[in-house]
Amino acid sequence: MSSPYSPSEEKVKADSYKGDVVATLEDGVGRDDVNAFDQRKGEELKHALLPRHMAMISIGGVIGTGLFLGTASSLHNAGPLGLWLGYLVMGSVCYAMMMCLGEMISYLPVPGGHIKLSERFVGKPLSFAMGWNYWYNWVIVLPAELSAAAVLMSYWSDANPAIWISVFLVVVVAINLLGTRAYGEAEFWFASIKIITIVGLIILSICIDLGVGKQGRLGFRYWKNPGPFVQYNKIEGSLGRFLGFFSVLVNAAFSFIGTEIVAIASAEAKNPRKSVPSAIRKVWIRICLFYFLGTFMIGLVCASNAPELTKGAKTASRSPFVVAINNAGIKALPSIVNAALVTSAVSAASSDLFTSSRALYSLAIAGSAPRIFARTTKRGLPYIAVAVSVAFSALSYMSVQSGASTVFGYFANMTSIAGMVTWFCIGIMYLRFNKAMKVQGMSRDVLPYKAALQPFCGWWTVCSTFIVMLFSGWSIFLKGNWSTSDFITNYIPIPFFIILYLGNWYYNRNNGAHIPASEVDLTTGLREIIEAEEPEEKPTTVMGKVWHFIS
Repeated sequence: MSSPYSPSEEKVKADSYKGDVVATLEDGVGRDDVNAFDQRKGEELKHALLPRHMAMISIGGVIGTGLFLGTASSLHNAGPLGLWLGYLVMGSVCYAMMMCLGEMISYLPVPGGHIKLSERFVGKPLSFAMGWNYWYNWVIVLPAELSAAAVLMSYWSDANPAIWISVFLVVVVAINLLGTRAYGEAEFWFASIKIITIVGLIILSICIDLGVGKQGRLGFRYWKNPGPFVQYNKIEGSLGRFLGFFSVLVNAAFSFIGTEIVAIASAEAKNPRKSVPSAIRKVWIRICLFYFLGTFMIGLVCASNAPELTKGAKTASRSPFVVAINNAGIKALPSIVNAALVTSAVSAASSDLFTSSRALYSLAIAGSAPRIFARTTKRGLPYIAVAVSVAFSALSYMSVQSGASTVFGYFANMTSIAGMVTWFCIGIMYLRFNKAMKVQGMSRDVLPYKAALQPFCGWWTVCSTFIVMLFSGWSIFLKGNWSTSDFITNYIPIPFFIILYLGNWYYNRNNGAHIPASEVDLTTGLREIIEAEEPEEKPTTVMGKVWHFIS
């Protein structure tokens, strides 16, 4: 299929590009049918998310309990420098993946996001396997976050965790049933609280390091004693230090998983070809500020051998930030941090329900799930998909019983690797998209967002996620460390994905199992997307411009 676009010497301007593309499509090249997005009547989503919502959804996906609490075990296992380097490497993978996703989803922000685009760029088997893997990931993370919120409440209350699970579940369901606009508004304020919290903790950590508190000036004290690295599992030498660093990668992956939610949300955004690139461009700022600076400061103010990092329930008391605050003798702040963590967990649960329901909706319109899951209300809410995803939140009550909580823990712990599988697929998708553009003679100037270092970012995403998945459970193979449960949680998601892929490939082996680059569909639905664009409202006040830059 030949491309309607010819290379231009200058970057294509928005207005002329819109007119040229629409005119060309109307001439019949890349002709769209009535169901350009495979949606039927009663299956349409609404464009309700504003640019500020999209920006905060992207931020909310970056900041979570992984940064506040997950860094505790990473610091203990790897030391301050090992922690920082681990997040640096995984942050680069996250950045590369988002650059790939940003190019694709800003060009074609179709309902179904990357699940639907994978069918168009690669083939039905990848879309089927990735879609069900993605739905599983978020439908299991949902009850896990509800359980985490209940555990965080134990910092103040001894009430039965089931009570708090029920309370938070009602809040999360209410936010999602009120519609996409309500979800976007709630996530905007939740993410704002997260930003204020992490910025405040970073500033406070700088003050503590410079001498605020009863410890005096810390400087690089903890880099000298107990040292920049930890000898993992008491393995001496450079190997022990490297293994400590490598152990951080899977934990760091859990912290970053969720940044891709913006792709699923793009189909419900106003002017997605403008708002998505704006959100994607600022990913590197958020990663550098929140994670690179945050983990660096953690290593300065909290010792890797602090006993609080590994004991007790996963409340604020285990956070490296709170350990540093307590050591400095500051009394009131730990409760404030725990309150922010509760907010973060509820925010994450709300996003989990939104994402899992949209993933199931996407599978339905792609023909990979029963069509009934694609039904929507007049306000564009996929109510049946939401109801099914909510039903799985009942798994959170398993965490209350000791035996059941062990089984539930197996499912929840597999989500990190399931997330890596999704990132791996996004890298594969991008390489096919990039190749299809070259084969069909399409200039990259037509893309609303062009990332630097392509297709290197695509290859880095594929190779690095493959390595992390392959060696995610390496520690169980050390002498005396074998754990059947850890083996299952680290490796079962991979054969599960392969079985789904091969099964669908066999079923569709004669019907779109693999699409040659010359036949990849790069235009269907593009006309409708461009014609729906509205003029962008730019801020005029100084504060508005500052907020626009930050968000």
